[in-house]
Amino acid sequence: MEIKLLRADLNDAKELHEMQTEAFRELLEKYQDLDTNPGNESVEKVEARLEQGFTYFYFICAGEKKAGAVRVVDRKEAGTNKRISPIFILPEFQGQGIAQKAISICEEIHGKQGWELDTVLQEPKNCHLYEKLGYRRTGKTKIINKKLTLVFYCK
Repeated sequence: MEIKLLRADLNDAKELHEMQTEAFRELLEKYQDLDTNPGNESVEKVEARLEQGFTYFYFICAGEKKAGAVRVVDRKEAGTNKRISPIFILPEFQGQGIAQKAISICEEIHGKQGWELDTVLQEPKNCHLYEKLGYRRTGKTKIINKKLTLVFYCK
C-alpha cells in the first residue's frame, strides 16, 4: 500500500479535528487525560496550530484514503529540534505500518536528525514504534495522572 503525505491547511481544520478526536477516543477514555489528550482538543486549537508558520500538518494517506495525520513543528533554526506532535492513525488503519512509514517520510522532508517527541509510557506499542525508528528515551518523564505518564524521546 502506498503511503504519502498531503499537506493540510486552515481549510482542513474541521476534518483534522474530527479525525484526531476519533483516533484518540480510546486513549482518552482509558487514561482520562482531559487536559493533555489531543482527542479532547477544540477545533480552535487545531486552527491555531495550522496558522503557526512553523507547523506542517499532513494528512497521512494510505492509497487514496486519509488514514491519519501528523504535525511536524519545524522552526528551521540551528540548534532547535523538530517535533512530532501529534501523530495519529484512525482505528481501522492501525497495525499496518502506516505510522512508521509516515514518520520516515517526515524525516525525508524535514531532515533525518534533530527530532523529539513524547508518547504514553503505558502504551508499549507506541514506545516500540519510535524505538524501532531509532528514537531513544531521553530519561525525562512527566506524570499526567495516576494512569498516565509521558515518556520523552529524541533522535
